[in-house]
Amino acid sequence: MVSFLIAYTSWSGNTEEVAELIADKISREGIEVDTHRIGIGVLPDVNKYEAFCIGSFTWEKGSTPDEVKDFVAAIGFKPVPVYVFGTGDTQFGGDELFCKAAEKLARFYHSPFEPLKIEQSPRGTQEKLVTNWTKGVLDHWRHLQE
Repeated sequence: MVSFLIAYTSWSGNTEEVAELIADKISREGIEVDTHRIGIGVLPDVNKYEAFCIGSFTWEKGSTPDEVKDFVAAIGFKPVPVYVFGTGDTQFGGDELFCKAAEKLARFYHSPFEPLKIEQSPRGTQEKLVTNWTKGVLDHWRHLQE
């Protein structure tokens, strides 16, 4: 059984970069991880994973992209645990709308962990946010395995 599934959608490449960083950090811990770009290829069987990470950019005025909504509906259930990450841009809508899709997904899935919110690209100082968040997710997940 593969331990983690990371599913994400990305248009600009920012959310994809975050997904790749998370996957790299998890696999460096010796944990199996699969990634899936939402809307491309066959829908993964979420049941075969011990943990599920989902990532999305925020669209329009704080909206979750339709392909993410379709993906969530196609899964048809709420796996446990779900960890959420997202990218956004405060120049369009300010802090009120920043990474609103990630917040909505975390609420919907009753995520046990705060969503990771990245301003545009995870490069530079924000890579540390990804590292710290991923460490926290792994610590939480390992605690569930005990």
